Amino acid sequence: MKDTTMKKSIIALAFITTGLATGLATGAQANTTSLPTLTDKAALELVNQGLQSCRKDGYNVSVAVVDRTGSLKAFGRSELAGPHTVDSAQKKAFTAASMGQPTANLAKLITDKPFLQGLKDMDSRMLLLGGGMPIKVDGQVVGGIGIGGAPGGHLDQACAEQAIKVALK
Repeated sequence: MKDTTMKKSIIALAFITTGLATGLATGAQANTTSLPTLTDKAALELVNQGLQSCRKDGYNVSVAVVDRTGSLKAFGRSELAGPHTVDSAQKKAFTAASMGQPTANLAKLITDKPFLQGLKDMDSRMLLLGGGMPIKVDGQVVGGIGIGGAPGGHLDQACAEQAIKVALK
């Protein structure tokens, strides 16, 4: 009789433990989210494509790729790119990832609506010049690419757009 009672208690305890574990796992899943992320391989390919795109047009640039949080993921610099391009590329990438739109759009926005000038001072890592593009997967921002060094933000942006088109096809 004692063996039967003991076995029933162990079986009941096993069911309770399994139920609790399942309940905890389900609760944890309800409090988390899955987001697409930019792989190291994709970030490096974006840098390479950005450098190649600008190089074919004769521009010596720096290319930065950041993840969705604005943290640097990959970086490359043409041998003849100016020292100022390092910082500008990183800031453009950060701005595009943080704001979720091309930096040229933001530059135009504060020009057209002067009361929004404060945007440029929101964070010291932001730069509102053309050349930064958000990187999106399935409509979600996974990072940003910033290019600096071509003779105009619109040219930096064209290289960034080409890099995204080729690297994320």
